[in-house]
Amino acid sequence: MIAHAAYSFFMVLALLAFWLARRAQPKSLQPPLDWKHRALLAWAAFIGAALGAKLPFVLATSPDQWLTWNAWISDGKTVLAGMAGGYVAVEIAKLIAGVRIKTGDAFALPLAVSLAIGRWGCFFNGCCAGTPTKLLWAVDFGDGIPRHPTQIYESLFHAAMAIVLWQLLRRDRLRLNRLKLYLIAYCGFRLVTEFIRPEPHIAAGLTWYQWFTIPMATLLTVQWWFDRNYRPSAASAATLSGSASSPGPSSSQWRASLRTGSRSLMPLTPTSDQ
Repeated sequence: MIAHAAYSFFMVLALLAFWLARRAQPKSLQPPLDWKHRALLAWAAFIGAALGAKLPFVLATSPDQWLTWNAWISDGKTVLAGMAGGYVAVEIAKLIAGVRIKTGDAFALPLAVSLAIGRWGCFFNGCCAGTPTKLLWAVDFGDGIPRHPTQIYESLFHAAMAIVLWQLLRRDRLRLNRLKLYLIAYCGFRLVTEFIRPEPHIAAGLTWYQWFTIPMATLLTVQWWFDRNYRPSAASAATLSGSASSPGPSSSQWRASLRTGSRSLMPLTPTSDQ
């Protein structure tokens, strides 16, 4: 009971940290979208992440259980598939809504901060533990066997990535590709740490998660390569940079641009709602 309470506490704390990190980021990182598009992308990210995190566990049950309510609300979630599900859902929502601007940078740092905190919930709950080890920092999670505290390893990874992302933000480096960098780095981290997780090997000595990271990292790298020539419009660049001296379109002009799917909306006159 105490373990579940600790898990719930850190999950709530992680959500709060995500919201605070989003609010604390420079306004220039917030995509120039009206509230309807912001809400659409937020819901897409939440639903995609929730479904993605649960999908591998549902598929692991018998096919006659896939559409049952119990299969979807039982214990068992994976951060890796959740991140992938959220990313894909946002891209689909943007495609449907005709949103042609990059929005990932606004989520990278908050996501890293929230996961760095949330993984401590898994630690106190005793889930997601690693394989047995004799290392000094091994932890007994209740079965009498000292194990790798892989939850702490992962928390430290996300905390380190939060620092890297913050430094990139401060120095204005890798603009529009910071979320891809974070997700690719996480794929590499999981590819390595899966060797100390008690997951079944499905082929070539690799777990399901390791096989999942390979195409995920590859697709993100390909998207990064295709995006290398992406240049936001002058208006978008002014908004992203937060330059007060650079004129940009008003929110109503951005909405008109989104409806028409235009990427080349040029700045007109400075307005108060940039």
